Amino acid sequence: MNTLTPKRLTLYLLLAPAILWLLLLIILPHVGMGMISFRERIGPGEFAGSLKQYRTFFEEPLYWNTFVRTAVMSLIATIMALVMAFPVAWTIAKVAKGRLKALMLAATLLPFWASELVRTLGWLILLRGSGVIPQFLAFIGVTDQPVELLYHDATILVGLIYSSLLFMLVPLINALETLDDSLIEAAYDLGGNRLNILRKIIIPHAAPGIAAGSIMVFMLTLGNYLTPVVLGGKSSMWFTEQIYTQFITRFNWEQGAAFAFLLLGLSSVLVWLGLKITGQRFADAMRRT
Repeated sequence: MNTLTPKRLTLYLLLAPAILWLLLLIILPHVGMGMISFRERIGPGEFAGSLKQYRTFFEEPLYWNTFVRTAVMSLIATIMALVMAFPVAWTIAKVAKGRLKALMLAATLLPFWASELVRTLGWLILLRGSGVIPQFLAFIGVTDQPVELLYHDATILVGLIYSSLLFMLVPLINALETLDDSLIEAAYDLGGNRLNILRKIIIPHAAPGIAAGSIMVFMLTLGNYLTPVVLGGKSSMWFTEQIYTQFITRFNWEQGAAFAFLLLGLSSVLVWLGLKITGQRFADAMRRT
């Protein structure tokens, strides 16, 4: 018979806060939302089991097209974040030393000391018609008059990449720091060029970090609400806005819960497909975070 040793009791006590957090803030709310999504209001305070909410998603082109647009934009933002973050991560992990490395790390973290709302409003101030950038472009003669740079897909992408870039940088830095410099030196000695070394040594070694960063950035951008709505306006057509509308504006919790579960399920499928295509394992990728 197993006895509860002091060591095991200590382990249980240390795990208790994490287990309670998972149970109360993640598992139970998702179970409750799942139950709501499978019911239909048939009268005041009366409900019946139904798949109507899920059928509505596939039968209404607006909802389906909005999700596809959100997924495609999130994928583009993820790829662009990877392209932008990789050189920075390489510089921090392999080129910068000592104080310069610490300074570069601090510079990447500094914008995230402010909340996402403050950072998004900062872009609003910079890009609106009377903002800094349109005024400067008109001043130097690039445009005849200040132009409105908000409410475009490019603006939404800028905001999404800016708000999630750190989550791509950290896994990449962790992965690249473990790369042995002697491998690169040996490749040069054997006649390898930069492109071959990047393709055959650096990228394969950083693949778990790339996968981890891509998963986090994709999920964060796919589920982002504030940035697309503020920078894209009413024409942003972001799926989380549809969820917000169902819950808050229309008080249709059943439809909103179904949309939320569809977003979770379809995004999980996309991540799984991405891991299958790249040959990465989810557990290996998460170790780089």
